[in-house]
Amino acid sequence: METQVREELCFPQLFNTSCRKLTPPWFEVLLIHILLSSISLLTVALNLLVIISVSHFRQLHTPTNILLLSLAVSDFLVGLLLIPGAILQKTSCWFLGDFLCSLYSYLELIIISSSVGDMVLISVDRYVAICDPLHYTSRITMNRVKFCVHLCWLCCVSYSLLFTKGFPTQPDRYIPCYGECVLVVGYIAGIVDLVLTFIVPVTVIVVLYLRIFAVAVSQARAMRSHITAVTLQLSVTPKAKKSELKAARTLGVLVVVFLICFSPYYCISLAADNLLTASYASFMVPMFYFLNSCLNPVIYAFFYPWFRKAVKLIVTLQILQPGSSEANIL
Repeated sequence: METQVREELCFPQLFNTSCRKLTPPWFEVLLIHILLSSISLLTVALNLLVIISVSHFRQLHTPTNILLLSLAVSDFLVGLLLIPGAILQKTSCWFLGDFLCSLYSYLELIIISSSVGDMVLISVDRYVAICDPLHYTSRITMNRVKFCVHLCWLCCVSYSLLFTKGFPTQPDRYIPCYGECVLVVGYIAGIVDLVLTFIVPVTVIVVLYLRIFAVAVSQARAMRSHITAVTLQLSVTPKAKKSELKAARTLGVLVVVFLICFSPYYCISLAADNLLTASYASFMVPMFYFLNSCLNPVIYAFFYPWFRKAVKLIVTLQILQPGSSEANIL
């Protein structure tokens, strides 16, 4: 009996402190590998296309696209780092050691919080574009947007470092057994994380987009009215805002999909005593978040003609030609 128990341990030599091996049915392991590996490859490939498109073509160097570029970098890292780590967590023991476990948890917090920050910045960008269009070009400049993006990533790195303080140096305090990679945070810290990275950002996003929706409705009504005193203003202003309204609608779809996929990630925090950030009680919780990173470029492909043109130029290697960065794709 003792021999059989030892065979089920991740580290049989550590009989009292080793975790038990995860032994799901073979078809479940195969399904997880195929599903997550496919999502990982698609996420990396599609977001790499977004990164190359916005970085290469000069016409795409706009404040809004810089925010989309930052989001694509986060999604790219999800496919490159987080999903492979999740495959290892869900189908076997963690054999990579405490340091890589802590590094994985640290990177996971950075990537997740940066995605949330990018969504807030995108909402602010659309709010100014729709609700204060006359001052948009003066308030939302390339330098300011780049500064905000860098500040967002810096804050995420600093916050994650504070949140995981002591985890790399005191693994025994956080890891219940050897062979498992899980960051267990206390109740107070979990509540703080829930408020700062979920409740507050989601509230800001929802409030801003409700305001955007209200302004868009009022503009649609104004366009249908026939007030002769403001005919000239109505003939100019709506045309100037038409592209902005379309962009707001597209990014609104992006935000809604993000909220739908991201909410389950934190819902377990409301029902659990501890916040688990590297191992989940349910397979579907991380799956929703991973799927969102793969869906974002698909949304661009459906709603942005420039993205489809850019992908065509990239796939056919026309971007290797001299002067391709000046191509007209808008």
